Amino acid sequence: MSAILVAVCGLVIFALGYRFYSKFIAEKIFRLDPDYVTPAHKYKDGVDFVPTNKYILWGHHFTSVAGAAPILGPAIAVYWGWLPAVLWVVFGTVFAAGVHDFGTLVISVRNKGQSIGTLANKLIGQRGKILFLFIILILVLMVNAVFAWVIANLFITYPASVLPVFIQIPLAIWIGYAVYKKNISMLVPSLIALAVMYATAIIASGTEFLQIDLVRYMGGEEAAGLFGMGAVSTAFFIWILILLAYVYVASTLPVWKLLQPRDFINSHQLVVGLAILYLGLFLTNPEITAPVTNPGADTSWLPLLFITIACGAISGFHGLVSSGTSSKQLNKEPDARFVGYFGAVGEGILALVSILAVVTLFANADEFLGAYSSFGEAGAIGLGNFVEGAGNLAQGLLIPQGVATTIVSIIVVSFAATTLDTAVRLMRYIISELGTEYNVPVLTKTHVATSIAVASTAALVLIPEGPQGFGSGGYLLWPLFGTSNQLLAGISLLLVSLWLKRLGRNYIFTFIPMIFLLFMTMFALFQQVVFQWGWWNEGSNLLLFVFGAINFVFALWIAVTAFSALSGKMDNTMDNE
Repeated sequence: MSAILVAVCGLVIFALGYRFYSKFIAEKIFRLDPDYVTPAHKYKDGVDFVPTNKYILWGHHFTSVAGAAPILGPAIAVYWGWLPAVLWVVFGTVFAAGVHDFGTLVISVRNKGQSIGTLANKLIGQRGKILFLFIILILVLMVNAVFAWVIANLFITYPASVLPVFIQIPLAIWIGYAVYKKNISMLVPSLIALAVMYATAIIASGTEFLQIDLVRYMGGEEAAGLFGMGAVSTAFFIWILILLAYVYVASTLPVWKLLQPRDFINSHQLVVGLAILYLGLFLTNPEITAPVTNPGADTSWLPLLFITIACGAISGFHGLVSSGTSSKQLNKEPDARFVGYFGAVGEGILALVSILAVVTLFANADEFLGAYSSFGEAGAIGLGNFVEGAGNLAQGLLIPQGVATTIVSIIVVSFAATTLDTAVRLMRYIISELGTEYNVPVLTKTHVATSIAVASTAALVLIPEGPQGFGSGGYLLWPLFGTSNQLLAGISLLLVSLWLKRLGRNYIFTFIPMIFLLFMTMFALFQQVVFQWGWWNEGSNLLLFVFGAINFVFALWIAVTAFSALSGKMDNTMDNE
């Protein structure tokens, strides 16, 4: 089948979803009010609460939620065939992700910019809130640890991408100063910054001394490094330390100084990257060589498909960003539709082209099935297949393979870095909330909370020996990411449904995707805990069993509590209107 036909169908459904469905949700369900004073204005402090143009905020929001997940998840899930992956991405985006991201943004804006975790206290009680915050902390810690490894790995594998990525930081700081101190429009400076980054990428791709290759500096992969480690392990160690130092600073600076301008640049990267990939797709007109479905799969797609593709269909992490940072920057309440729902659509568009880049990479179905011989193998080769497949599509625009690969790796690193420092900022908020909850004032201090977030991330990354070598400690918990993420999304939709009911509004449009998602996720987690990780199984994993069982019990407890509240009497504890 032609990849162009699949792309066009997907893009048309996305467009219809935003044009009609999100408009209906905005006007009839959430009833957005242009005169409502948002938290960005009410609590303006120049650090976290900053009224922001909706296009700039969309750039921050999208690049914060995108990361590597909408690329990696789809690139793995095609193991079951391209059709199940495409259907979940397209319809999951329109009817689940868009409503979830939009809803968590609106409920936070209507409640002083508080995070979805804090709002759980008002909706289902203090105990439910604490359980919910635990799930959120585990999820955010996993994201921090694994994304640090992903970025370090990409820096080692594609050293030409390092200089362009680091050049972005001073450029973003300059843009932030120009915009907020000199009142200059952000559009032109950000386009200039993007041009500088890509010009650097083109030059660095063909110029060895501009490639920051730490392994080569130490004498190659077989050379000795620091502290008795090899060159590759030492390179990981150095890059992870640099990344953690960067996210510490980035997550404590006022959002206008680095986060917003950098994310606006990255939003242009998204547009440019998607344009390159989709134009390359239309010019090369590749055939989908992967099978429609894979009947020989060693693992059933039900329910694992719905946790393998999280970002790109629906992701609980998006609700953390919506209610954690984006709600504090929303200028006008109607902007929530563009920022929240269209942000989800943007990620769906990225996930769709990720699928198409992979399923058009192979010469025929047999070659695809040979590469994707098992679900485990799919996880190992997914990201690399996307980078290679995206490079092939870019060659349709006569972009050399080396340059195309460097640009694609820059886009992946930029999104992952954005997610990383946003996640650290969110972790700081959660630690501060727990400090307030348990009357430990020191935890509410910005630098104390950030230090705990960064130190715990470093410990998870560096101390245990991970399954992919030194620096991959986060992967010990990564099998829990899909279920933890989707549990968070399902519970968030449940809380939004409860909020809508208490307002006397129709909550069916959040309730139905919530039921579907919680059922599939609890089903998947139960299977993993009982039939995979338990000590009575061959290849058991005590660490994953313990954390998985805790997540399952906590999520079940929260769900029962919330459903009880959903069927109970209305109250007036929310700061709605």
